[in-house]
Amino acid sequence: MRRIVPFVLLLAAVAVLVVQLRHHPRATTLGRAQVVRVVDGDTIRVRLDGRTERVRYIGVDTPESVKPGTPVQCYAKRAAAANAALVAGRSVRLVGDVERRDRYGRLLAYVYREPDGAFVNAQLVREGYARTLAIAPNMAHARQFAQLAQTARRSGRGLWGACGMG
Repeated sequence: MRRIVPFVLLLAAVAVLVVQLRHHPRATTLGRAQVVRVVDGDTIRVRLDGRTERVRYIGVDTPESVKPGTPVQCYAKRAAAANAALVAGRSVRLVGDVERRDRYGRLLAYVYREPDGAFVNAQLVREGYARTLAIAPNMAHARQFAQLAQTARRSGRGLWGACGMG
């Protein structure tokens, strides 16, 4: 009996841990912020908790328009304009995934426009302004984005039709 009790306790502890991990979402709310500048199609500057932060959208990649040493890519200006139409001057809710920042120090986030809750990352992919960019471990919406991109590509929407990528 003495040998069984520690084993049962260990099993119970593991079971509790598994249940907690299943019900504990990875996503964490980083806060509400005010967009002060749209940098390009997948990067913004926001006012968050009294400071200005650069925010890189998780899971999406738009054509480059401001990257030093890189020519403006096909559909880059349209992607930046679409992003601006969605969030410029607006309040947004930022939600993180596993990693808080990228190697450039930018805050990584899923961006939701306030007050309507529109999921900006997904909207850019859905409308063909962005491709998917799945970088582990930040994969909470990777499957959703892949499905949206596949639909946009099949219908020749946005960059898929304009840039010879379809």
